[in-house]
Amino acid sequence: MVQDDVSNEVDHNDDDPKTYEEAKQSSDYEKWQKAMKSEMESMKENKVWTLVEPSKDIKPIGCKWVFKKKIGADGKVETYKARLVAKGYRQKEGVDYDETFSPVAMLKSFRILLDIAIYYDYEI
Repeated sequence: MVQDDVSNEVDHNDDDPKTYEEAKQSSDYEKWQKAMKSEMESMKENKVWTLVEPSKDIKPIGCKWVFKKKIGADGKVETYKARLVAKGYRQKEGVDYDETFSPVAMLKSFRILLDIAIYYDYEI
């Protein structure tokens, strides 16, 4: 039971900002701002999206920032994470999308690749 208390303390942080406005008013705003800038740079480098002008008959879905402090085993904040996420829950099937696809690597596939790399003495 003690272990559960520790894991909840490490994984859960109720004082993370829920909105951009909360982050802006936080004493840690500079750290949140740095995390947001890092997220935007990462998305730009990975070519996650392309900025386009929406046509008049399409209403784009919005987005929001999700903030999370990563807490170490010692209980201290290790990193500040900010993620820009689409408000996908506002989409309507058949209107905004027809099908969904989420590429996920299976653990079994990853193990097979590692076995092949080890067998042929590849560098990983």
